Amino acid sequence: MADITITIGGRDFQVACQEGEEVFLRAAAKFLDGEASVLTNQFGRLPEGRMLLMAGLMLADKTAGLQEQARDLEEKLAAQTAELEALKNAPAPEPERVEVPVIPTSVVETMAEIAARAESLADTVDEKKAG
Repeated sequence: MADITITIGGRDFQVACQEGEEVFLRAAAKFLDGEASVLTNQFGRLPEGRMLLMAGLMLADKTAGLQEQARDLEEKLAAQTAELEALKNAPAPEPERVEVPVIPTSVVETMAEIAARAESLADTVDEKKAG
């Protein structure tokens, strides 16, 4: 067991903790001291028991608020996870049938033949005009 001194509300306290937990205890004491300082600034010096009780209640109130926020976020996460799973497990949408008009090969060939004849006639007209 390790004995350390922590300061809360301007008062020193000797506390014991397991070896290696000193850092965590000091961090917790810092939170409690922050709340005690708020009380001391508002009301001046308070009896030790009252100051610790009020500071503890203020931290408990903050903790309750954070727990409520955590529950809300967990509910939102659960809902989004369920929605994501539903989307993953949903069947793939049916492929949409798209019809593209296709020009038959015979029509394309006929059009090419007509274009060739038109060019031939145009060449003939140009020769007669020039000659």
